[in-house]
This record gives sequence, C-alpha cells and structure tokens, in this order.
Amino acid sequence: MRIPLAVIALVFAAAAAAQSQPRPLPPGSKPLEEPPPPPLIQGDPALEPQVTIRKEGDNTIQEYRVRGKLYMVRVTPAHGIAYVMIDQKGDGQFRKQDNLESGLRVPQWVLLEF
Repeated sequence: MRIPLAVIALVFAAAAAAQSQPRPLPPGSKPLEEPPPPPLIQGDPALEPQVTIRKEGDNTIQEYRVRGKLYMVRVTPAHGIAYVMIDQKGDGQFRKQDNLESGLRVPQWVLLEF
C-alpha cells in the first residue's frame, strides 16, 4: 500500500518540477516593463464618520454621523450587552441590532449523517 502511494507522490513531484522552469519568450517578443505602482486614493474627509460619545446615566452612547446625518447609534450599558441601532433606509427610523452582521444566512443542509 505504501509503495503505490510513494510512486504516485513521486510522479506528481516530477510533474511539478518539470513545470517550475521558466518558459522561453516566443520569437519576436520582448519582456513587459515593470508596471507603475497603483495610485494612492485619498479618502474624502467629509465621508469619514464623526463619532460623538456621551454618557446618559450608566449607558455610554456613541453617535455616528456622516456629513452631519446620524446613521448609527451604539449603546453600551454598564451592565449588559451592547446593541446597535441603525437607520437602514435613511428615513430616520432606527432599528435595533444586537450585532453588525449583514443578516446573510448561508443555506446549510445535512447531506450524509453517520
């Protein structure tokens, strides 16, 4: 059993070694020049969120705004689990979320069970 496995591994190793040699350029072609580095994209400072942190009683409230518009509020109580309220449609109606997951659920089925 070990000998056939060793032979198969040797065949795959030989095939990989044969492919590791650089191929010669076709006649009449020249190598490409080194490409320039990608341009640095400067972010718009107006699109960076402004975070305001305030305390109300035992709760710490973080308000996130872009261009002055409130879009997310994170509430961290002194005793308990933090939660997030997000204005998903931009209409001023905030909906509570326990975490920032996208809500995408990948279907999972049991195919075989032993």
